Amino acid sequence: MISVDCVSKQYHTRVKDGFLRSHTEYKDAVSDISFNVAAGEMIGYIGPNGSGKSTTIKMLTGILMPDGGKILVDGIDPYRERKRNGRNIGVIFGQRSQLWWHLQLRDTFRLFQHMYSVPENVYQERLVTLREILELDEFWHQPVRQLSLGQRMRGELAAALLHGPKILYLDEPTVGMDVMVKERIRSLLKEFHKQGVTILLTTHDLDDIERLCERVLVINHGKLLYDGSMSEMRARCTADARVQIDFSDEEPILSDKLRGVKQKGRRVTFALNRALGESELLTETIRQNHIRDISITEPSIDDVVRDFYK
Repeated sequence: MISVDCVSKQYHTRVKDGFLRSHTEYKDAVSDISFNVAAGEMIGYIGPNGSGKSTTIKMLTGILMPDGGKILVDGIDPYRERKRNGRNIGVIFGQRSQLWWHLQLRDTFRLFQHMYSVPENVYQERLVTLREILELDEFWHQPVRQLSLGQRMRGELAAALLHGPKILYLDEPTVGMDVMVKERIRSLLKEFHKQGVTILLTTHDLDDIERLCERVLVINHGKLLYDGSMSEMRARCTADARVQIDFSDEEPILSDKLRGVKQKGRRVTFALNRALGESELLTETIRQNHIRDISITEPSIDDVVRDFYK
């Protein structure tokens, strides 16, 4: 569905050297990245601010033309065939609105229906689903300018899905939303994913990535650092897991190789890093003692990504 082959993009800026002189500086926003996305995949595209995520999406949507390399989206060049590409995609760009500021939300959706030539019966069927899951009725008759950020983002997501796109690009879709609304949006994305919609999700809320995406692309300084599963990424992580053991004996046998050991009565906690081969220490501790209970807290997804950048 999406093919990105050795794509690069530079930004040029003029920098003043003095009153009359200036020079041009060049920055690689995206540098020679390649990846493919199959139809129906839901992929997380993550990286810090300024890493090249938004530039990539702008090239995929046809807003920007790459300086080098080749992009095909559903078999077409998104920049040279912007109209055809636009009918196949739905997009949310963070804080940038596609809704009409002074119109009521319902009137904005009617405009989208006519823009994309959505048949009335299909429009009504989709609208029922979107209004129910995203709870749009509470602000259905309000002008967009009066909506809170969370309400507007729910409207943005509904607008992006209204014409039944093959591909959905989501840049921070859950910004400004509470926990309950986030869960509804995740359910909605899972539902459209089941229907075969290809989804590329960029977000700083890594819980969204972990709950929704089996495959992750990691970009930093314009270069693609990782393309694989979240489980493989966790396996490569050198951040510590936290182990808590309740022993039956008052004085358990503990290896002096254990790190960060804290003991309170018969309860002992310590750090464990599987990537460094420390799993054997846990096995040895269990074998040498009588264990009443044990729990292991894996590194959070934030820790995993932070460790990966390092």
